Amino acid sequence: MQDETTVSGILGGLQRFQTSMEATIDAIPHLQPTAVRFGEVLSFTQDLVTRQAAAIAEKQDLSRQIPPALSDALRLATVLRKGLQQHFGARSEKLAEFGLKPFRGRKRRGTPEPEEPTPQPAETPAPSAE
Repeated sequence: MQDETTVSGILGGLQRFQTSMEATIDAIPHLQPTAVRFGEVLSFTQDLVTRQAAAIAEKQDLSRQIPPALSDALRLATVLRKGLQQHFGARSEKLAEFGLKPFRGRKRRGTPEPEEPTPQPAETPAPSAE
C-alpha cells in the first residue's frame, strides 16, 4: 500500500485493509469504534471518487456538445444581423444598438497632388587615376 500513488491504487489497498480488519475486529474490541468510523470514511471517499468519475464523463460529453451549439448560435446570429439590416436599412444608426456598423459610405479618394521631384544630389566625378 505504501508504494501506491494513484487514487485507485490507494483505495484498493485501503479496501483490502478494511476487509482484513473486519475479519479480525472481534479479537480487538477496543478498536471497533475506530474501525467503524474508518469504514464510513472509506465508503464516503469511494463515493466521492465515483461521483468525480461521473462528473469527468459528463464534462467530456458537454465538451463535445459545445462546438456544434456554438456553431448554431453563430449562424443564427448572422441571420439575425442580416434581418436587422434588412428591417432597419443598412444605413440606419439604429444598427449601432446591436453592435453593427451602419453603412456610412466609402471615403472618397482625393485627387492625388503631383509630387514634387526630390532633387538628386549632384554626382561627383570619380577621381582619375593618373
